[in-house]
Amino acid sequence: MSTPRRHWGPVRSLLCLAPFLVGVSYLAYKENYGKSWHNLTSLPEPITELIDPITGLPQLSEARILAHAQYLSEDIGYRTVGTREHALGDEWMVQQVEVLQAQCEEVIRAYPGRHLQCEVWHQRGDGYHRFDIMGHRLYKTYRDLTNVVMRISDGTEAGKTHAVLVNAHVDSTLPSPGAADDALAVGVMLECIRVLVGTPGWEPTHAIVFLFNNAEESLQDGSHLFSTQHPIANTVRAAINLEAAGTTGRTLLFQATSEQMIQTYAKVPRPFGTVIANEIFSSGILMSDTDFRQFEEYLNVTGLDIAVVGNSYLYHTRLDIVENIEPGVAQHMADNTLALLLELSSSDSVLPTLTAGYSRPTTVFFSYFGQFINYSFSTASAMYTGLFVASLVLVYFTYVDPAPALKQRKSPIAEQLKGMVAVAMGFLGAVLGANVVAFLMRSVFGKALSWFSVELSCIALYGPAALAGALASQLFVGRVREQTVFKSVFLLQAFLAILLQSLGVGSAAVFFLSALPLSASLIFNAFLNNFEDNVSLLTYVLGQFTPISLGTQIFCGTLDVFVPLTGRMGKDAPAEHIIATIVAFCGAYTLPLVLPFVHRYSRALLIRSVLLVTLLTAAVMLYFSLKSPFDTMHPKRLYVLHVENTTSLEQHLHIGAADGAPGFDELAKGVAQRFSVPGVAPKPVTMDEYNGDWDILYPFSAFVTPYKFEMPLKPEYLDPLDRTLKVSAANDTVDRAARTRSLTLVVEHPGVIWTTIAFDAHVLEWTLDKNPPDGFARHHVKEASFYGHNRWAMDLVIKLPGDSDVSEVPKLKVNFVGVHERAMWPGKKAEKEIGGHAMQLFEEFDTWVSDYSSGTVDVMLLGCVGGVADI
Repeated sequence: MSTPRRHWGPVRSLLCLAPFLVGVSYLAYKENYGKSWHNLTSLPEPITELIDPITGLPQLSEARILAHAQYLSEDIGYRTVGTREHALGDEWMVQQVEVLQAQCEEVIRAYPGRHLQCEVWHQRGDGYHRFDIMGHRLYKTYRDLTNVVMRISDGTEAGKTHAVLVNAHVDSTLPSPGAADDALAVGVMLECIRVLVGTPGWEPTHAIVFLFNNAEESLQDGSHLFSTQHPIANTVRAAINLEAAGTTGRTLLFQATSEQMIQTYAKVPRPFGTVIANEIFSSGILMSDTDFRQFEEYLNVTGLDIAVVGNSYLYHTRLDIVENIEPGVAQHMADNTLALLLELSSSDSVLPTLTAGYSRPTTVFFSYFGQFINYSFSTASAMYTGLFVASLVLVYFTYVDPAPALKQRKSPIAEQLKGMVAVAMGFLGAVLGANVVAFLMRSVFGKALSWFSVELSCIALYGPAALAGALASQLFVGRVREQTVFKSVFLLQAFLAILLQSLGVGSAAVFFLSALPLSASLIFNAFLNNFEDNVSLLTYVLGQFTPISLGTQIFCGTLDVFVPLTGRMGKDAPAEHIIATIVAFCGAYTLPLVLPFVHRYSRALLIRSVLLVTLLTAAVMLYFSLKSPFDTMHPKRLYVLHVENTTSLEQHLHIGAADGAPGFDELAKGVAQRFSVPGVAPKPVTMDEYNGDWDILYPFSAFVTPYKFEMPLKPEYLDPLDRTLKVSAANDTVDRAARTRSLTLVVEHPGVIWTTIAFDAHVLEWTLDKNPPDGFARHHVKEASFYGHNRWAMDLVIKLPGDSDVSEVPKLKVNFVGVHERAMWPGKKAEKEIGGHAMQLFEEFDTWVSDYSSGTVDVMLLGCVGGVADI
């Protein structure tokens, strides 16, 4: 029997491994944020000139894109559907495409033989659609909404048969000027048109349809209008949706729905995307959606959903301005978009093959160190199966009997099962350790979201806790050979790859990618140690390369999305536990060889390690308990409504937060002292389907923790109530034999936008769709209309309650609420004088909350009118 080689001590070994671990992780970190030395993974240098000084050809200019975005977001301002600014944005958009159309016609006149045609539509229309989101069912109605559409083709019917649609929305949401979301993408599309038209000799084989839709933030009304009513909608074979939920980093392909479109995307200059993001988004766990949904549902097309996602703290806040868009972001989106359009409009385009419509995607894709890799699910199954079989063979033939002198050879299966238990216990221990700290921080110390302002800082809080839990779990396992645990990590990775892939989960690729170097490292180790029971440090280096590099990118990408999201997922959401679990999962994937490494040494050393890491955990908990969750660039979101009730003739101030961070109750007390009736404590309100005051934000209102305040009887608050929002019934008839009531529900709202009604009824028929909910239910209907459009109506037939004769028809109780178009702060700040007493209150409130929080609160203030109508 040969004598096992003596290991270096743990400190010396870790010092040896540290440069590799830190270096690879740092390179992966830089690549993820577009700051790599590699040209393919870095953000491009912004271009300012419209014409390339060397070639004399038109080129995409980030300066021009940002100028468009700045005009929309700052010169025009908050383009909320229904406001005057929304109408100005629509007018500006029409002007821009008409200028481009004129340039196109000038080119055609100059070069009569060039096959090029530019057509423009200013679409207007009404419509209804059902919109289910966040587990809630609601209905949308819209009136006189608009889209601006431009089609570029070769002028032939054949060239218009198969088209690619590229979409961005011109409107912005209630609390935001929308520079990145989505004026940036509007600028990108305008620049693409300018460059395409101005490029000599370019002629599209297949048409490109540019849709500048005017109502995405009101729950995708504009894209629904185009998809269901535009005459060229049926020519669209694929859609490219350009969006933003942040202001920094490379533009991410986060949703792709066909192998052909993914392969097309792989040809762009700087591809960046991952099937992990695709599956997270499509799962519905994120409280978000895009116009892509309408194109899938109503056009039945495949496509790509692309967005800026970094630094989403500013998403839907007043800080979404051009100043905060990172240099190179616009250039990255524009370069990739233009490349896609050139490819899809060419004679080599995949568009003619996409006539089957949308189907569930079956393609694995990801970016890794400058390479964009994609392959089909069938290829994935073959590769993963081969690796798993190879893993079983490899583990068996590299097995070293721990007691070769004994007559009976110890079973390799029993030995390996022991290793599997050790690895599984380590994972469970990591999750448990991180969640224990999450419980303490939230429920014991009251310091939730202390890591909020820096996405990756939660690793410092929960990483040591996860490590402590993983190490402590090994105390219950007992002594396991280092090589056995190493091989168990490899087997489990290979098994998870084939298991998840068999379930249709493309993210199984991450386990395949980490298992590959583990297999190579085991072969290397077997020959290096002459098939003895030793694991070289070089084996750790080789085996850890993919897990630590890919794991770092998964850490960054996942936390960049979920950490800012915790600031708007509601007080009752287990944000601490969600982030702690993510850190534990990602940490277990990133450093899988920690477990075999700890079994390299004695149990006494393991105990000391557990104590040391536990002390470190306590130290970081103390540090984070002293941190404030928010700062000026990572603000707390506050929602404020001043509601005039036309039924009770009362006025109330409502404030709400959508996070579980400490301090909101104290803020509410400060609001009560400053703005409410003296001596009256702030009143928490239950948020449910029947809290009509917050229906303006329904269904997002489910995530808001609200307080309600009586308004003091100051002279400026005693103006006559605005009674312009009215709900009534027309064409009201009762069929007593059939026990039904038919009526037209009429909502008149001059000067009021985003009206919402809610009522309880058993609806048999209505104009919203052909399948109303079966039985008695709560119904929410939200409206969006063009500026100046002051009336909408819906027909419905409802079943009367009870079984006896109808002697007296019961009234239909309708809750209604809407937003004063002139009472929206800061969107209407420039014309505050005409906004009435609500705007006076908002100006005072905005100054007060900024001073109170030292500028760490982003507040949305809306003047609303509402009430109850019995009809």
